[in-house]
Amino acid sequence: MRHARRTARRITRLAAVGGLLCGSLLVTRAMANEPGASGPPVPVGERLVAQLGAARTAGSWLGADGRTVVAVTDAGAAADVRRAGARAEVVRHSMRDLRSAVATLRAAPRVPGTAWSMDYGSNEVVVRADSTVSAGDWSRLAAVARTIGASVRMERARGTFTTRVDGASPIFASGGRCSAGFDVTDGRDAFLLTAGHCGPVGTTWFARPGDATALGTTVSGTFPGSDFSLVRYDDGVPRAQSDVVAIGGGRGVRITGAADPVVGQRVFRSGSTTGLHSGRVTGLNATVNYPEGTVTGLVQTTVCAEPGDSGGPLFADGLALGLTSGGNGDCDAGGTTFFQPVGAAMTALGVRLTGTTGSDASQAGAGSGRARPGDDVAQSTPPAGSEAGAPGGGGTGTGAGTGTNMGGAADTGADNTGTASGTGPYAAISRVVNTRSVGPGLLVIGGSLIALVAARSMRSSRLSRRERAWSSGI
Repeated sequence: MRHARRTARRITRLAAVGGLLCGSLLVTRAMANEPGASGPPVPVGERLVAQLGAARTAGSWLGADGRTVVAVTDAGAAADVRRAGARAEVVRHSMRDLRSAVATLRAAPRVPGTAWSMDYGSNEVVVRADSTVSAGDWSRLAAVARTIGASVRMERARGTFTTRVDGASPIFASGGRCSAGFDVTDGRDAFLLTAGHCGPVGTTWFARPGDATALGTTVSGTFPGSDFSLVRYDDGVPRAQSDVVAIGGGRGVRITGAADPVVGQRVFRSGSTTGLHSGRVTGLNATVNYPEGTVTGLVQTTVCAEPGDSGGPLFADGLALGLTSGGNGDCDAGGTTFFQPVGAAMTALGVRLTGTTGSDASQAGAGSGRARPGDDVAQSTPPAGSEAGAPGGGGTGTGAGTGTNMGGAADTGADNTGTASGTGPYAAISRVVNTRSVGPGLLVIGGSLIALVAARSMRSSRLSRRERAWSSGI
């Protein structure tokens, strides 16, 4: 009997120690798989392109099935891509070839009304000319394309490529109307990030036409070349709910950080003219020759936009991606819209999204806008079917509404202030680690500790019985 109890104690101790080791491993792996302070991991396509180099690759994108596709120029690179778990597509022209084509186009005489970008899927640089481009300019541009070769394709585009001044919440100046983009800070003052073409340095902005009190003043910006500007709030104070982008209908989307978009990614744009619309990223590093000047490094998308949407936010999955620059078409017939990458703008201006702890654009943190009192906060990616917001209903606003990345806010009383079901200590922990992944490991560790205590208790009980026996025999 005594031997059986001793064996049981040993088994219990061994199981407890093994459980502690396994639980610790589960927690460690869960923590390692979470994005750290340096931001989300580099997408596999971007990482493979960087590793293999511009002579062996020609970009990457998300396929229709959501799987990463990498364009490669040789069988060896294709094998490397497949080993990494992505799909390889062998193409004729390398990224080096495509960049050379773009350089030749940039060196040619500038033609307003034209734009070009790399189409990774077709392995070409696509040059588009709008309705304002004359037959003579088209012919001259086509001649440049012929000297480059098969890596360039020419297309005519309907409408005109224009900036979208006249975007989320409307902001007004004497020169027209734009949209608020994202709230940012330099660590001291509060600013609004919007499009550079909306107004030069010194432009005064108002929340409503005819207001006596200004919202803020443009203190820095770039256009053409790039397309971003910084508006300092006159009171210098960050707005309430500065991490929420309004999308119309009294709803908003919480922004938790910033990132670079990926070709093929579904994205959302909010603007004061047309509200919320979605589309896909079709190109990066696009160049647009607006009538006012040339802008490079833009994100090309199928999202529509109209005058007044300029400066409004582009986002997806709770991440800030860009600022509305311009394009062609409208939201009835569709069109192409270009966006200034938000990361490049923040880096150039030395600011970060309000609420983050560093200047790196990829760091997780609060983002854009100002929600109106009582606003609901939608999931970080708006649901299908909510893409068209009421005119003037998109964008950012100020107020007390709060919420979570995964659902609407709850009504807490007569003031209809939304409260976050994802706020408090649990939400704070969830932003650091994936509690659903860490949970099993913590349970195993807890059970193992209980088993160790039980084994210790069994040993203590046995020793006590021995002591009593010895005492009675003295």
